[in-house]
Formats: sequence, structure tokens, C-alpha cells
Amino acid sequence: MELTAEQADRAAGVLLGTAAGDALGAGYEFTHPGPEVVIEMKGGGSFNWAPGEWTDDTSMAIAIARAAARVPNLHEEAGLDAVAAEFLIWWDSKPADIGMQTRQVLQWRSPTGREMQVRAHDLEGLKAGNGSLMRTAPVALAYLDDEEHCAKGAAVVSSLTHYDMQAMQACKLWTCAIRHAVLYGTYDGVRESLSKVDAGFWGPLLDKAECGAPADFPKNGWVVHALQTAWWAITHADTLPAALELAVRAGGDTDTTAAIAGGLLGARWGASAIPAQWRTMLHGYPGYREADLLALTDAIVNR
Repeated sequence: MELTAEQADRAAGVLLGTAAGDALGAGYEFTHPGPEVVIEMKGGGSFNWAPGEWTDDTSMAIAIARAAARVPNLHEEAGLDAVAAEFLIWWDSKPADIGMQTRQVLQWRSPTGREMQVRAHDLEGLKAGNGSLMRTAPVALAYLDDEEHCAKGAAVVSSLTHYDMQAMQACKLWTCAIRHAVLYGTYDGVRESLSKVDAGFWGPLLDKAECGAPADFPKNGWVVHALQTAWWAITHADTLPAALELAVRAGGDTDTTAAIAGGLLGARWGASAIPAQWRTMLHGYPGYREADLLALTDAIVNR
């Protein structure tokens, strides 16, 4: 798809914003930084990340992006097979961190998207974790010229590991909002995307995020509270860096909520809004840095 210079900058911000939020939050995971704490890309955290290193959130987003760069139509069988294959390549790299729900699915090494979906569907217990929302941003890049299938692509890619209505609807809403932000430079897509999900459920949750505080949605390992935390941070700050800092200060699953926020923030403000210091520090699976994320974005958009 041919983009204007402004749209291209915003498209470039999708993966970079995800990675920046992820790496910024990695050092604060499962803590609640007080106002006296300076939020910086310091590394450390639960898995002793290097400064600027992204976690499984961005690594899985990259897996989806690599599939999208190679195979059109992620919502179709060949596309889902490509994503499933990339997930297994990542799994075989023995990542330091992998979500419990995702682990329960990928450990079977299902060779096709359909088989992976069945594994995810058959899991017992709570299945609405934030693990598919954290990686959904690149799906939007694959559908910049296809509004009709954007929501479907987000839902079925979610279903590979998170076959749950709340998780799939959250991915639909957020992915369509990212697509809209890349194309039009606004957050209007968040509310417009309510038409693609259960608006009676999600509308009041967005209202609560806009008017409430992180204490109102503290369980952000759950996809619903994760989305609310990200939207709260975005709607309570005027710049991309300030919003990512708020996502981290909200506490809990800080790398994931900041990664979720980062995808939409980058789509709205563009790669140029991400501090140069952060961009030069970014690195992670599979040996990528900033230039690789930009090249991958370009490959998807110009496929």
C-alpha cells in the first residue's frame, strides 16, 4: 500500500512503539513504581533483561510480523500456518520468558494454525490472559488496505493461543484502532471499533479507563484490565513518552501494558515521536535492532 510520508512514519511507529513500551516496562514488571521513581529503560526485572532489551511481548509480535511479511491474509489458513510456524521458531529459541497460557499451547509444537487453535480452545480454566493483545499490533500493518478483514485477522491470530471471546474481542478493537491511527493520525478508531465487538461490554470499560485510575483495573494480567490500563495511560498524557511512563507507573504487568499502549501510541504519533535514545537501545529476539524493525514494517506494508 502506498502511504504518505506521515502515514509511513506512523506505520514505522507500530513495532517500534511496541518494543519501546515493552523494553521500558521490563525492568519494573510486577512492581508499582512510586512518584519518586525515575522511569527509564534500565533493564533488570524478573528475568534480568539488558537495558533496551524487549521481552516475549515484542518477540511474539515480531513472529507475527515476519509471517505477515511473507504470506498475505493472516486470517486464512496459509497465514495462520505461517504465524504458527514463526511461534514455534521462537519457542525453539528457548526464550527466557513465556506466558503460562502460551506455554501450554506451544509445548505441543502443533504444525498448523488449525491444530494450534484446537489446543488453545481445549485449555481448561481462565483463558483471557493479555498474551495475545500484547502482540496484536503488527496485524494492523498487514491490513492497512483491507478494513473488512482487519478485525477477523486480529481475532484468529489471537485464537492460536488465546481462544477466548474477551481476548479475541480486545485484539479486534485494539488492532482496528491501530490501523485507523496509522491511516488518519487519531485515536478515533478506538470508539469506532466498538462496532466490531460487544459495544455494551467494552464501551463502559473504555469510559472507566478514561475517568478512573489504575486501582480500578489492577489485574492487568487479564486482557480486559490490560486494555484499560493501556487506554488510561494514553488518555492521560499528551506525548508518547509520557503515556508509556504512565503505563509503567500503573504497575503490575508493566512490560505488557506498556507494549500494548506503545503499539497504538506509535501508530498515532509515529516513529519520530519515540526518543532517539530509546530507539538506539532497543534490541531482542531474533537478534534485531531498530533498523530490523523498520525493515520488517516496510516489508509488510509494501508486500
